Amino acid sequence: MLLTKHKTNNKTHWALDGRSLSESHSLSTLLEMPREAIFQLLKNSSKGETAIGGMEAPIDPMQEVWAAGVTYLRSRDARRAESTVADMYEKVYEAERPEIFSKSLGWRVAGSGAPIRIRKDSQWNVPEPELVLVINRHREIVGYCAGNDVSSRDIEGENPLYLPQAKIYNGSCALGHGILLCEPDEIKNIPIQLEIQRGNKTIFSGEANTSTMKRNLAELVEFLTRELDFPQGVFLMTGTCLVPGNDFTLQPEDIVIIQVGELRIMNQVAI
Repeated sequence: MLLTKHKTNNKTHWALDGRSLSESHSLSTLLEMPREAIFQLLKNSSKGETAIGGMEAPIDPMQEVWAAGVTYLRSRDARRAESTVADMYEKVYEAERPEIFSKSLGWRVAGSGAPIRIRKDSQWNVPEPELVLVINRHREIVGYCAGNDVSSRDIEGENPLYLPQAKIYNGSCALGHGILLCEPDEIKNIPIQLEIQRGNKTIFSGEANTSTMKRNLAELVEFLTRELDFPQGVFLMTGTCLVPGNDFTLQPEDIVIIQVGELRIMNQVAI
């Protein structure tokens, strides 16, 4: 089952497998329910007409996006290359407790087709394609979407305490194109692809798989929700396994295409 969010005449509505749902079915209200109740409700819900309108980021305005870092060996190596305190990332990679940080509120998130941004005070900016878990208030994984954790590597590398500035700014988070609702056991061996285009040419292309993640998904959810409640659910970026080389930085008008399993987002870097 695929949940998507659409906008028509300044109103948004949700759709299931391309058919409009009742206005009472917002993502926030659905994620207040246990996983099995969500699935049962949607299976039994009457479907409206074919959903029309522009596709929005599949998140409600006040829902939160969090992120886990250094969950893949590739990410650890990239952080070591950018940082003056490289051993810290080695310790995080090997530690029992994962790195988890706040990334965005829903109203800041870009959907597929919307612009992303790079900081004007940074010289080294990259997209980070990620599998993003969708979690209900009961701490259950109900599905996933594709995500882009746009990051300023030079700012984080200068001092780890600058992480919020490197990760949280206007246009730094994209999600889409919808939410694939599924059982947690189905979220494994998910292929992740990244393509970056500049001037109608592909300047970077790569593919990896979530099977190379050091930590398991349930572990990340447990640490995020251990002492923190999310009454209307939460999104959790699970880390990146694809990072362009150290000589690469995003430029205005670059197009970033990310595919996570069946889900795809495409965003252009704003001028």
